Amino acid sequence: MKNLLLASHCIFPTSDIIKTAEFYEQKMGFKAVTYLNATEPHICLYRDITEIILTKTNGRKVIPNRDLYGYGYDAYFITKNQEELQKEFINSNVKIVRLLNNTDYNNKEFVVEDIDGRWIAFGIKAEGNG
Repeated sequence: MKNLLLASHCIFPTSDIIKTAEFYEQKMGFKAVTYLNATEPHICLYRDITEIILTKTNGRKVIPNRDLYGYGYDAYFITKNQEELQKEFINSNVKIVRLLNNTDYNNKEFVVEDIDGRWIAFGIKAEGNG
C-alpha cells in the first residue's frame, strides 16, 4: 500500500502574529517566512522538517485545548532527542510545564508553553512500546 499522507503542519491562530513569530524564532529555534501581503496573511515557521503556520485571530483571544476541553496539547512533535531539545529550550528560557518523563500512555515526552499559552509536547513512544 502506498503512503497517501506525507506530512502535517500545525496551524496556530494568534492575536499578534509578529510577536508569536519572534518568540518561535528567538526562543525555539524556528525560522520565519512571512506572507503578510497574501490574501490570507500568515507566517510559516520552519525547524528541521517541521512547520507551524501562524494565522491571525482578528482580535480574538487564543484559547488552548486544555482550557476549552479540560485537557490536551495543542501540538505534538515527534522527536528522538528530547533530552537535548529540552535542555536547549531551558537555556532559551522557554517555559517547561512538564519535564521529560515517561507517561502512562507509554510516551517519553516533555511539554512547553508558548507565548500564546499553547501546550506543545515533544516526544515519542517509549522503547519497546509500539
